[in-house]
Amino acid sequence: MNAQSPLPAAPLALPIDEAALRIDLAAAFRLAARFGWHESVGNHFSATLSTDGRRFLMNRKWQHFATVRASDLQALDADDGDVMQRPDAPDASAWCIHGNAHRRVPEARVILHCHPIAATTLTTLSDPRLLPIDQNTARFFGRYAVDLECGGIADQEEEGIRIAGLLATAPHLVMANHGVTVTAETVAEAFEHLYFFEKAAETLLRAYATGKPLSVMTDAVAERTATGWDAYRGMAFAHFDYLKSCLDADDPSYRD
Repeated sequence: MNAQSPLPAAPLALPIDEAALRIDLAAAFRLAARFGWHESVGNHFSATLSTDGRRFLMNRKWQHFATVRASDLQALDADDGDVMQRPDAPDASAWCIHGNAHRRVPEARVILHCHPIAATTLTTLSDPRLLPIDQNTARFFGRYAVDLECGGIADQEEEGIRIAGLLATAPHLVMANHGVTVTAETVAEAFEHLYFFEKAAETLLRAYATGKPLSVMTDAVAERTATGWDAYRGMAFAHFDYLKSCLDADDPSYRD
């Protein structure tokens, strides 16, 4: 069930500042914990270190989001066939999803996968589409895919390949009976997508809970609204900078 045309190619010309990328990704973990989007010591965020997407940073196996530091992030190679045999092997489901996605979808520079409550609740519905009923829900119109084929815990190679195939068609993925995955060129933009997706899912669920008929935008209005968000791309960086300043004031150890 697809709601998106293929992803545009991301610009890959700029050199990657690994130190800055580590800090931003560590901040995303800490912030996700503050927003309550984490799940015990599971779920995973990653960001590419190479222009082909094959080298990437990801959180270590079973480290709580609230404790992640920039230096904790593992540098992994998507083509490393022996990674799961090593003592410091990543979580199997993390390697399955992120390893395959970075190997097969290089334009997905940053991949955030987690199970926030509203987005996850949406994925439990027989129709988990994010209907465009306001500006936030319309933000994602035509820009996500829906995977209705839950295969249980995603720790098998075939499942990772299938998920990567869906991410090749859309920057965001609603995973039935599972959770949500968002992608972007930068950590700030990916975090902003996750932030707004969770807000949008909560709005839709509250609207469903009224039992009243929904006022769903026409496709034309929804697409115009989604396109209109493009002019506000800078919001992501301003928002993320503010959120990092909050971390800096309370506990800047994520930068270590």
